[in-house]
Amino acid sequence: MYSYTDFDEAFVRSRVAQFSQQVERRIDGSLTEDEFKPLRLMNGLYLQLHAYMLRVAIPYGTINPRQMRQLAMIAETWDRGYGHFTTRQNIQFNWPKLPDVPAILSALADVEMHAIQTSGNCVRNVTADHFAGAAADEIEDPRPIAELLRQWSTDHPEFQFLPRKFKIAVTGSPNDRAVTKAHDIGLRMVRNGAGEPGFEVIVGGGLGRTPMIGRVVREFLPKAELLPYVEAILSVYNQLGRRDNKYKARIKILVHETGLDEITALIEQRFAEILPVWGGQNDALLAQIEAAFAPPAFREAATDGYDAFYNADPVFRSWADTNLAAHRHPDYAIVTISLKAHGATPGDATADQMRTMADLAERYGHSELRISHEQNVILPHVHKSDLPAVHATLAQAGLATANVGLISDIIACPGMDYCALATARSIPVAQQIATRFDELKLEHEIGPLKIKISGCINACGHHHVGHIGILGLDRAGVENYQITLGGDGTETAVVGEKTGPGFAYDEIVPAIERLIGAYLKVRAEPEETFLETYRRLGLAPFKAALYEAEGQQDAA
Repeated sequence: MYSYTDFDEAFVRSRVAQFSQQVERRIDGSLTEDEFKPLRLMNGLYLQLHAYMLRVAIPYGTINPRQMRQLAMIAETWDRGYGHFTTRQNIQFNWPKLPDVPAILSALADVEMHAIQTSGNCVRNVTADHFAGAAADEIEDPRPIAELLRQWSTDHPEFQFLPRKFKIAVTGSPNDRAVTKAHDIGLRMVRNGAGEPGFEVIVGGGLGRTPMIGRVVREFLPKAELLPYVEAILSVYNQLGRRDNKYKARIKILVHETGLDEITALIEQRFAEILPVWGGQNDALLAQIEAAFAPPAFREAATDGYDAFYNADPVFRSWADTNLAAHRHPDYAIVTISLKAHGATPGDATADQMRTMADLAERYGHSELRISHEQNVILPHVHKSDLPAVHATLAQAGLATANVGLISDIIACPGMDYCALATARSIPVAQQIATRFDELKLEHEIGPLKIKISGCINACGHHHVGHIGILGLDRAGVENYQITLGGDGTETAVVGEKTGPGFAYDEIVPAIERLIGAYLKVRAEPEETFLETYRRLGLAPFKAALYEAEGQQDAA
């Protein structure tokens, strides 16, 4: 893992001191809220529906046990004993008091963490595949590139006041687990004809009120040229992106209105201008960063105990079948810890649970944890012989739910329970769906299925790329939930299709139940997933199931 240099340490400490003074001035009335707002947003502090919210950066989702324990301490000392992990691989504290925020930021700095650029019209936290450095299908660990981008973009003088917020995602695998095509810039590692690793560069993706899948502007970009190419993209966007309308200010609108060919030509022109002045200095920096991400010293030991336990214990076997992924080392596994216990708030973890996960990483996981954009926590390197002990500890902490990738592994934004922008509740809908299908005992029969829920048009719950997407809206003061189907956030990304009129709050769970019932009836075989069935048959049988039962087909 990357460790701060003296420069990093000094920079973060200076920002804490600066913001501490600004907080003091806000409290004594020297700053109005309007004056304070841009200052607090630069430091990740929002004013939500009921209280302030502090968003803490977890760059490319990588965190160590000491940092996780510090987050637990912050949750207990200055919040309400829990934190909320987000789709940006960050953590949010929903109840800090303004006078306490400087102390929280100082505590974060003690463990090489911060809240810088987790808000504002700048380059936000760079996200990555949560299996990076461990996945069996990976070409190369993309996190050094993500760290390079983090260092380059932090406090970049040209890109602190962009037309709108800017999000970058990177993956080192052909199987996209980072939703790269729904980002302003998506970077997918590929190999050229000579077998050399480089990046497919995708520009102009994004969700929100105008969902778009990103477009490829370079099919292969050498690693050594990545940073100047990203700078060229941002330079073009900063110059031409719209500032007259915040709803049309994202780069996806620029790409759409300008056209892919022209925007690509502008990027290439700017790239040609700036490439000569780079002089290769980023190569030396990248080499230093890559050294910090050397693989751990994997342990050589027999795995017979794992195999025996797997065959003997059905509870463990169920968990292993859903929550483990293939590791590049055959004796290891990647463990996904579900933060989606049935009826729980997706993405929430208590302080005690954070400490449990930190302990497990330290004892069994080479002191590494990852936060996924799907609001779960990953132990990327666990020897198979240790898996029974890991599972037993997780079970004691309420963290052993065997549902990763299943219907109750739901992404949900905070919705109206917290967010001042939300127009409907998200969390209770996710809780009720998870609880209902747990009661029906259908999760494993249904198989892989991604439900994503947003409480407003801003789409923080990624509903557009859910196999089943749910969007909560306000219709004349009443919550109304619109369903989309067939969305996909992988390398075959597509925006879901609207089914028709929305459903009231008390109708949405029965509607989902009808959808699933229809799927189970029409799938070609038990192994055919919901998404595969939808792609084979289209919208019609699912729309019929949604609306015919309630006589709504004509209205649809």
